[in-house]
Amino acid sequence: MAGKGIDWTREEHILAFNLYCKIPFGSIGMRNPQIIQLAKIIGRSIGSVSYKLANFSRLDPELRARGIKGMPRGAKGEEDVWREFEDNPEALAFESERLLAKFTGKKLEEIAEIDERELPKEGLERERMVRVRVNQHFFRTAVLSAYDYKCCVTGLAVPDLLVASHIVRWADDKKQRMNPRNGLCLNALHDRAFDRGLMFVSKDMTVHFHEKLFKSEKKSPGLDWLLSYEGKTIVEPRKFKPDIELLTIHSVKWTSKILC
Repeated sequence: MAGKGIDWTREEHILAFNLYCKIPFGSIGMRNPQIIQLAKIIGRSIGSVSYKLANFSRLDPELRARGIKGMPRGAKGEEDVWREFEDNPEALAFESERLLAKFTGKKLEEIAEIDERELPKEGLERERMVRVRVNQHFFRTAVLSAYDYKCCVTGLAVPDLLVASHIVRWADDKKQRMNPRNGLCLNALHDRAFDRGLMFVSKDMTVHFHEKLFKSEKKSPGLDWLLSYEGKTIVEPRKFKPDIELLTIHSVKWTSKILC
């Protein structure tokens, strides 16, 4: 086990950041089994790992604005990893999952819950698909955990019915693909409406729907339920608050189009 006062390595910092992204902010405590497991695999005390995760919160601008500052003195390694993720989130996310597989002795596909039957047997195409699926799994986990696994519009808390919805689409901005602040936790129906530009979230975090839905002649209980959330304020996450600039890009993109 690493002795007290021994500096954390870059790999250890990346693994701690990986877990910070994957568990709800209120779960960063010494009784969390995931924290206990990480402490075991890297040879650190449970308290040390818990403090390390809490310390990453000081680098989140939204948490800092709410007075959550972590420990008085953070480590440079935390800042370096946070900056790496901001500069190249796809690379850092993939590396963090690769390291997790290495330290736990598991296959990368297992870490990302990939059904290997859906992959080519070998070659560059398999490697490409694995990288994409690994990063998609990381993004989903980071976004859903930020919202405590609850739809930010309805409060629905059934993970199988929740989607980590990109604000700016995956294909539209490579740098934002893995940014948790480019995500909303939505139920499948509201996700579909958001993805099609039929729902928006304004900079004051309220929900709005495209006027064509209100003018629809095909009224139904399902549509009435969907539209009942017009003007409601989303439940904001305790970390990785959605980026206002990205929300604006989403709404401007779709309101400038004529939807058929």
